[in-house]
Amino acid sequence: MSAITHMTVFLAELKVNTPRRHGVGSIEGGIDNVFVKITDEDGRTGWGEASPWPVFTGTAEAAAGALDKHFRPFVVGSKASDHARILAKANKAVARSPEAKAALEMALLDLYGKQTELSVAELLGGRVRDEIPLSISIADPDFGRDRELAQRATSDGIGIFKIKTGFDSHSFDLMRLESLRAKFPDVDIRVDYNQGLDPTGAVSKLRDIASFKPTFIEQPVPADNWRAMTALTAAIDTPIMADESVFNAVDAFRAAEARIADLFSVKIMKSGGMKAGQEVSAVAKAAGIACYGGDMFESGLAHLAGTHMIAATENISLGCEFYQARYYLTEDILKEPFSCEGGMVQVPTKSGLGGDVDENRLRAMASVIQE
Repeated sequence: MSAITHMTVFLAELKVNTPRRHGVGSIEGGIDNVFVKITDEDGRTGWGEASPWPVFTGTAEAAAGALDKHFRPFVVGSKASDHARILAKANKAVARSPEAKAALEMALLDLYGKQTELSVAELLGGRVRDEIPLSISIADPDFGRDRELAQRATSDGIGIFKIKTGFDSHSFDLMRLESLRAKFPDVDIRVDYNQGLDPTGAVSKLRDIASFKPTFIEQPVPADNWRAMTALTAAIDTPIMADESVFNAVDAFRAAEARIADLFSVKIMKSGGMKAGQEVSAVAKAAGIACYGGDMFESGLAHLAGTHMIAATENISLGCEFYQARYYLTEDILKEPFSCEGGMVQVPTKSGLGGDVDENRLRAMASVIQE
């Protein structure tokens, strides 16, 4: 296999079309993401993306620094076929920074897939599914705009809504759920507090939410309050999902033992990559806990990586949340739109990640480029 000869790191702002509110923070105007490009001796390229959120995982500046300063020395000159060894070095070189490690793994597997003419799903063990149900999030403080988004989504065949709650009043949450349930009676509704609920009085509020028959209620209380998570999981019939409480396989093991949730959300940005996400799912499967394919504020590039992970992981069976590239960003970085038909994300069959980055477009968005 050809060695890696070049590595380029981009820090870019991706513009978004509306504000979004979550229990732990807000997004407005744009998001800062990091992209990495590696090139081998034969001119083939591999691409990766780090999509941090300061209130959740970390900062874009930290991810860019990890890639450019700390990972570059042992990436350039290595071979993509040595991806396991390279990622082990990354884990020792920098504590935490899971988004940077996810981006590095993404680029290495994209390049290695192109070198071997295999898709990333095949490199991860082979696909168990060819398409994944898509969920779209309802999180705009202007519910009128969200109603329009919901109508567009259902017209496109999307049948799953995840309602972001806990950033406004309980009555606002109930009003939106009532409106959406009445307007879209056949839609699979899910609820996500993003830690926004005070544990005091949480049971009664969650029982109100449960009356709308959501498939699950995600991360109702702060991530470190496992005692409250355990109590709510025991008290509420609706399944409780852990997101911010479970980053990696060790968290998953402890969370399963403590019974803090019925379900887990798996995200490559918090676990540190696709293989690490598979490890979370494997621990969950052993405990009888099904998983959902979550994401951060990603472009279509990271969506592709998440798609390959879910395609190759049987226990991530509750669909995915990869809607941002088509429904939230004003402009994506992929040359062709992220593939979604009839409410289902299509798993690419081409080699590598299966999508081409428009580098000229990315360079125009980037504020920092480290060659």
